[in-house]
Amino acid sequence: MKKLITFVLLLAWSMVNGQWSMAQIGTWKAYMAYSDIQEIQKAGDELFVMASNDLYQYNLNDQSIYTYDKANGLSDTDIRHIKWCPEAKRLIVVYQNSNIDLVETDGDIINISDLYTKAITGDKTVNSILIEGVYAYLICGFGIVKVNMERAEISDSYTPHHPEYPTDLPAEDNSDYDKYIELVKTLNPGGPKYNYFGYMKLFNDNLYTANGNYNHGVPIQVLEMSNKEWTIYQHEGISETTGVSYTGSFCFDIDPSNQNHVLAGSRNGLYEYINGQFTQYYDHNNSPIEPFDGKEKEYQIVTGVQFDQEGNVWILNSSAPNTALVKLSNGYFTKLNHKELMKLNTNSSIPNRSNAELCKMMFDSQGTMWFCNNNWTVPALYQYNTQTDAIIAYESFINQDGMDVAVGGGVRCVVEDLEKNIWIGTNVGPLVLERTEINDEGTVFTQIKVPRNDGTDYADYLLSGIDILSIAIDKAGRKWFGTNGNGVYLISADNMTQVQHFTTENSPLLSDIVMSIVIHSSSGEVFFGTDKGLCSYMSDATTPSESMEKDNVWAYPNPVTPEYTGLITITGLTYNADVKITNAAGFLITEGRSNGGLFTWDGKDKKGNRVASGIYNVITATNDGKKGTVCKIAIVN
Repeated sequence: MKKLITFVLLLAWSMVNGQWSMAQIGTWKAYMAYSDIQEIQKAGDELFVMASNDLYQYNLNDQSIYTYDKANGLSDTDIRHIKWCPEAKRLIVVYQNSNIDLVETDGDIINISDLYTKAITGDKTVNSILIEGVYAYLICGFGIVKVNMERAEISDSYTPHHPEYPTDLPAEDNSDYDKYIELVKTLNPGGPKYNYFGYMKLFNDNLYTANGNYNHGVPIQVLEMSNKEWTIYQHEGISETTGVSYTGSFCFDIDPSNQNHVLAGSRNGLYEYINGQFTQYYDHNNSPIEPFDGKEKEYQIVTGVQFDQEGNVWILNSSAPNTALVKLSNGYFTKLNHKELMKLNTNSSIPNRSNAELCKMMFDSQGTMWFCNNNWTVPALYQYNTQTDAIIAYESFINQDGMDVAVGGGVRCVVEDLEKNIWIGTNVGPLVLERTEINDEGTVFTQIKVPRNDGTDYADYLLSGIDILSIAIDKAGRKWFGTNGNGVYLISADNMTQVQHFTTENSPLLSDIVMSIVIHSSSGEVFFGTDKGLCSYMSDATTPSESMEKDNVWAYPNPVTPEYTGLITITGLTYNADVKITNAAGFLITEGRSNGGLFTWDGKDKKGNRVASGIYNVITATNDGKKGTVCKIAIVN
């Protein structure tokens, strides 16, 4: 009874003096598409719908919808087939990679990974599922797999030459699809339209996304952060106007004076949108943009679009005969000739063209433009002064040890860190162009050395040999690296410590191919754009506050209840703030420094023991020693 009274008092105190819980640090979300209806299975009063290779559940009685994804229970992504088993009262979900989940109507999920993990000769792809009693028969390329859905196990498998190969299985039944398809077409489970996110930008709390290459045909999709609603830009009917096929957007940028005005580059020209509607198309007929051979209108390749603060638009035209860089200002185009960008020559009989994939344009804090050539022909980093029209091409990468770093695949991306250094992602790892090296003769690119700490003086280059597709810097100065097949690495601000390494095997990450990363700095949510969908991770770094005041420094969850085992977050801190947590008697429990504007505590003392119930003080100070403020955390154990 005493503990209950204490909890009620603490709860009341928290309601007056604290804030209610926000998203928990370390949690994941998935933003999956459910637009393309593929299979429907009735399960009593529920409908299971496979759409866009994802899954959701609809209740016929109360019309509620529940979406499934890897962040809330599924074991994998890219579903191939589903089938309901009435006797086992479970839905079997088979993925493209032959992984298997069994899903119950209350949301419980059981994984059967044996077929996925087993090395066998032959094609394990599941082409169809037949149900008989409690058994599901998976018709695979190599034969048949028999799954006992009641016991959640594979009970047998057969090849065509097996003496007991099943020949009298029931026929395929798609009657649920035929019966409920018109109803399902009226449902709205939310989410984007497509699951491909190769290029992303954040602007005014809106996440803008596109396919990021030539061929997927994915429209620009915009996620409004405040309500998690999606807007899909017009993509149907455009080909009839332009006379070229619609291939989606390689890149885009948002007008800084009007977020509803967007320009997007594609395989076959430049597209203009107002309020999500296509309004204008630019190609060789009305602009300096050129086809790769001077005539093929399907390949007028625009791989870079960037607004500057004055409203000018800078455009990269790759594989073009006479131009690489175009400026659009007040409705007028200007072609800017730079021999540094005209080096692609795939045949000795063909004059040089602009490099094959000029991309990832960005302005640094000094107002200088940077972009890359992500192609093996001339892997390069470019520095461009828009005021003087001067360009510097970095085509060789000599590290601090005097070694030539063999960047053979291309320079994938470029970003600026909090110290104003320029980081690039390459197919052999990250390189740093330190601010002091910029514009110097004999430029040196730093390969960060990480000591082995094994009693020797040896060190290894940071992420050496890892193909880096994307980089983002959070407000604590930490680096997030998206890779081509190795998931995501989070590296500390001093570049010496691997804080996290997320893969599809150890986390809800949707794919180990992470093509784009953006960070919502005020919430700390980190978005990962992959070839299998969009997901996010709630990190422990946000934009720091200018000062620490009583009204903006607070902790969540607060109170901390007995069942809560996650991190306690203190927010509203200044950059690199000093944080101490003490008990009511003033004894120090733990201490540390903020990541951007956040500090997290696991609710334990320095010995790793969960602290006792009570009120704990959070005492802060700025990184130069000036006193901050105090907030309180109520803990009930």
